[in-house]
Amino acid sequence: MFWDKVSGLYDLFENIYNRKVYTGTGKKVAEYIGVQDEVLECACGTGAISIYIAEKCKKLVATDFSEGMLKQASKKCRHLNTVTFQKADITHLEFADASFDKVVAGNVIHLLPEPGKALSELKRVTKPGGTIIIPTYINMSKGTGTFAVRFIEMLGANFKRQFDFDSYKKFFSDMGYSNIEYEIVDGRMPCAVAIIKN
Repeated sequence: MFWDKVSGLYDLFENIYNRKVYTGTGKKVAEYIGVQDEVLECACGTGAISIYIAEKCKKLVATDFSEGMLKQASKKCRHLNTVTFQKADITHLEFADASFDKVVAGNVIHLLPEPGKALSELKRVTKPGGTIIIPTYINMSKGTGTFAVRFIEMLGANFKRQFDFDSYKKFFSDMGYSNIEYEIVDGRMPCAVAIIKN
């Protein structure tokens, strides 16, 4: 799997290319996490967001489909006792309905052939009144994002869609979501954070 192969170098690439946004996104997401929250994170990758969530919440279950990414994330968060890691498919989550106060899925929507399935699963496992938080690179917002996307695609990643801020908002609107707040983490390749009330 591509993500297993790049897992050991992923942080290095992100920190060289887009460090301000890479670290800033985790900090921004953590602003929406409370000390009593039980949180599910899907597509946790190397734990760039997980580490900030785990420092604030009561409990974090961080998941990814790539075992290589989970290994990196586990190393990064080994000093935190609020987080556990497990392999999971974002389109078929093995958690009961309404299990989590907050659900986070960072930088994965643009990679999924059927993002609607993932959004339905995220909604299903979020408690009524809870929050779904979906940060995604809006790499079409600035010319600087094109190089990084092409480079990662050359290595083997498969982007199903790319966004600027307007097309990101339209994506959720087309999926039937309306009660959404957005935050932008600006930098070389900005990240739009969609905050959806369940």
